[in-house]
Amino acid sequence: MGTEWPLFLHLLGAFLFVGGSITAAVLRLAAIRRERPSEQAVLLRTVRPIVPLVGGGFLLTVAAGFWLVERLRLDYGATWLSATFALLVWLLAAGAVAGRADRHTRELAERLAAEGDNGSAELDRRLRDPVALALNASMLVATLAIVVLMVWKPA
Repeated sequence: MGTEWPLFLHLLGAFLFVGGSITAAVLRLAAIRRERPSEQAVLLRTVRPIVPLVGGGFLLTVAAGFWLVERLRLDYGATWLSATFALLVWLLAAGAVAGRADRHTRELAERLAAEGDNGSAELDRRLRDPVALALNASMLVATLAIVVLMVWKPA
């Protein structure tokens, strides 16, 4: 057996992971631009079904990536693979923290929508929280860096 299946599964996982991550980021940014909590809640709620696609894509990418490394007899200590592993760990850690914060923000938007659909300073603060925004941005940068590492495989 060649590398066709592991490569196909690796790419499929990468498309699910990257596409889902970008979609979730766009929906979160769109929620920031809305005024009413009901609109914000809808956008933030739309992220929920995307999360399993991102997680599944992540797992498929990593599993098929290991399969590819074995098939191609690559060195696990290669700089580009070590950097990729470090970025993957960052994605897991940052994703856990940012995901929890995003869930609390969504729950607040849903509660405010049910209580009269009036905005609040607390919701605005959570939507624009610089730490949450920085974590989400760092995950997009890390994802892009992983794609670059996979394509160009520097030293």
